[in-house]
Formats: sequence, structure tokens, C-alpha cells
Amino acid sequence: MRRDAGKGEMGMRKVSRIQEVRSFLREASGRSIGLVPTMGYLHEGHLSLLRRSRKENDVTAVSLFVNPTQFGPGEDLEAYPRDLERDLALLEREGADLVFAPRPEELYFPDASTWVEETRLASGLCGASRPGHFRGVCTVVLKLFQIVGPTRAYFGEKDYQQLQVIRRMTRDLNVPTEVVGCPLVREPDGLALSSRNTYLSPEERASALRLSRCIALAREAARGGQRDARSLRETARRHLEEDPRIRVDYLELVHPETLEPLETLDGEGRLILAAWVGKTRLLDNGTLCPEAGR
Repeated sequence: MRRDAGKGEMGMRKVSRIQEVRSFLREASGRSIGLVPTMGYLHEGHLSLLRRSRKENDVTAVSLFVNPTQFGPGEDLEAYPRDLERDLALLEREGADLVFAPRPEELYFPDASTWVEETRLASGLCGASRPGHFRGVCTVVLKLFQIVGPTRAYFGEKDYQQLQVIRRMTRDLNVPTEVVGCPLVREPDGLALSSRNTYLSPEERASALRLSRCIALAREAARGGQRDARSLRETARRHLEEDPRIRVDYLELVHPETLEPLETLDGEGRLILAAWVGKTRLLDNGTLCPEAGR
């Protein structure tokens, strides 16, 4: 468990160099370390990961890094929202011990030619829509694991495929870090928290509520006895396509661990989707179970 006395001695330290991270962690030798990897522009979802880490570890490190290698041509790398001073103030308030905010050249050599790629769970869904995306994710996450050496690393279930891909990568490469998945955090009206929500106009934000509502409709149908995965998917898709501002990228009902598409909902399934609302691509997902009351 966390040692508050130790935190008081160290305070929050913000660094930008790998060597500074390692120097800090030498001071924390023998303590459990939690890592919360983020791309910054923090919201309550990120902060919930930090709080979980603080409860379960002696030291909590947070990375703030908009990773260029997970963005494809024409994606929003340059436009991705950033506010370092705001992020630092939030992290200090929440009790982070270490903040690692590197520049791209600190993590990537100009002639880098080594990449990390998971080839099964990453092949569909976002992997099909964004070729190379998960190669960039796996590479930067493994770099952070190598730099920080965390006991545990915390990822939100909003990026559900990412969570499963990182779990598989960590398992396959025998990385001695426990990957902890944390519940998706929503606004009071149901919209999944995302840094990209800031792109939405008021009208688009109202349309975006259909993402969580379509999952609720499919869940209700499953509880009512519907087991056919195609029918459950169509129930959700129809609700999205009723709004002209929404363009569905993908919508699938999958096994929660393998991400393989289901034909019949015999046990727990995960309805997972990506959709464009105006020019903004948003993700959402939720559990579907045949048993009533779940």
C-alpha cells in the first residue's frame, strides 16, 4: 500500500528526460510503482486511474506524451488538445509523485527501426480502421514500461481494444508488470469521457449521446432474451444511423478477451464501437450479458 510519509518527503516531480525518471526511481527503490500512461489533456477518467494507482502502490508515475507513432496520415496529431500547465496542476492536486513529459526525440531515435507489434487482437476494429495504430501504441507502452519499471500500469476500459492488446503484449513478452483495467468513466448524461469531446459542437455533443444509448438498447434486448448477435448489433446500429450527424466506423459484439466476433450471446459479450460524430471519431463499449439484472 501507499506510504504517505514517503510522498510527503518527495513531493511531485516533473521531468522530461529518461535519465531523470531513473534517477527519481532510484530514490524510490524497494517501493511498488504504479504507472498511468496518458496523452495529456486530462479528464476525470484519467484522474480515476491515478487515484486507483495511489491506493495500490507506494509511488505513482504519470506520463504525458502525445505519441506521434500511433497517429496515421491525416489524423489529428497536431490538433490533439494539449494543456500542460493545467495537467500539472491537476496531477499535483491529486497527489502524483512523478510526471514524465518527454519530447518525441527523447523516446524515438531519428533512425529508429525497431517496433513492437501484436498481430491477433490488434488486427480488427480500430486496427483495421487505423493501420499501424497499435504498433505505435505497443511500442510506446513497452518503452514506458522499460523506463519506469512499474509494478502495475493502469488503463481505462474506454479504449477497450487497446487494453486487451496491451495485456496480450505484456503476457507474450513476459513483462513483469500487472496491467490493470479500470472502468470506463462517463459524464452524468452518459457520454464516455474523452479528450476529443472538446472537438464537438453543442449539436454534435447531443448526437454523441446515441453511442451510450445504443449500447443500453442492445443490453436491454439481451436481458429480454435476444441471443442472436446480429440482431443485437442491428438494434444498436439502427439507433446510431437514425442521426445524420453520425457515421459508424465499426460496431461489433465480441468475446471480451479474444475480441473474436460472436454469433450467439451465450455468456458475457462486449459491444464495442467507433463512430464519427461530425469530424470527431469517438469510441464506446459496454458489457452485454444474457442473464437478467446484469
